[in-house]
Amino acid sequence: MAISSVLQNTFKEELLGGYHSFNASGDTPAGSAFKIALYTSSADLTTTTTVYVTSGEVASGGGYTTAGEALTNTGVAKSTVTSYTDFSDVSWTSATFTANGCEIFNDSATGDPACCTIAFGGDKTVTSGTFTIEFPAASAGSAIIGIA
Repeated sequence: MAISSVLQNTFKEELLGGYHSFNASGDTPAGSAFKIALYTSSADLTTTTTVYVTSGEVASGGGYTTAGEALTNTGVAKSTVTSYTDFSDVSWTSATFTANGCEIFNDSATGDPACCTIAFGGDKTVTSGTFTIEFPAASAGSAIIGIA
């Protein structure tokens, strides 16, 4: 099993079909509702993952609830040749669990389609503390989702 840091194949197709909206809260049209779920090293998340999956997800308890946390999208921007979107950091408090990666999915679309997965490069463990995913800067070269 493995977690790969990728944009899912179906996500790219769904973008062109207008299935996902990354407008920030309050923008018109309203943006989709995205969530982030955490996974153990037993998960199999690759470019062929099409929807949010429960197999290999961190179990509920220890400060984590399955299906993850809601994300706050920072909107869409572009540089000369790259369009990108990003999210605000997300945290789990009073947490005790181990995660090996995560999946961002569209919770407001039918079937909870997967957008991207991120491998942490190994197990990350928190014990009675705060587990935070710090998203990179919202810029053409750094944003979590970018298309050149």
